[in-house]
Amino acid sequence: MTSQKNTTLKRAAIYIRVSTDGQTVENQRLELEQAAERAGWVIVAVYDDNGVSGAKSREQRDAFDRLCKEATRRKFDVVMSWSVDRLGRSLQDLIGFLSELHAVGVDLYLHQQGIDTTTPAGKAMFQMMGVFAEFERAMIQERVKAGLNRAKAQGKTLGRPKVTGKVENAVLAARAQGTGKRKIARQLGVGVSTVNRIIAEAA
Repeated sequence: MTSQKNTTLKRAAIYIRVSTDGQTVENQRLELEQAAERAGWVIVAVYDDNGVSGAKSREQRDAFDRLCKEATRRKFDVVMSWSVDRLGRSLQDLIGFLSELHAVGVDLYLHQQGIDTTTPAGKAMFQMMGVFAEFERAMIQERVKAGLNRAKAQGKTLGRPKVTGKVENAVLAARAQGTGKRKIARQLGVGVSTVNRIIAEAA
């Protein structure tokens, strides 16, 4: 009976992180160990990024990078973390991480937020990831549009600066003499794409 129960135990990996050396990860570890015990999970690994900022990229957080790689190898069944902000500060990075876990069938437990994707209710979180991603893209687009509108209102010229009529005439004259486009661009200090555009517009 005991051996059958053991085969169904979920293997849990704990990820703990604090931003400065003056803080401690021990409280996080203790709470997560207790949560794993209550859930009947066995802890198989602890990944500790002590004194590492969550704003750093995955590659700059050694323990987090190992966690991601070993999740894809299914070294464990659920990732446990104290809070969502322990995993990172960027929504885009967080969504990417959750998508990665979901793709390989690894669950996520976030203690502070009460999120546990091993439960039916918690699994709904994974379905929300696409919504979060779409929301972030929309927000970025809105910020870009607002910035462009603000620049226009201030009278700023958007896009690449136009070349002068003198340059356009020089391009066309040189081209009429059979000079190559690259040579024209080099002589006049403009890009080859600019030379191509001037020639195309004059055709």
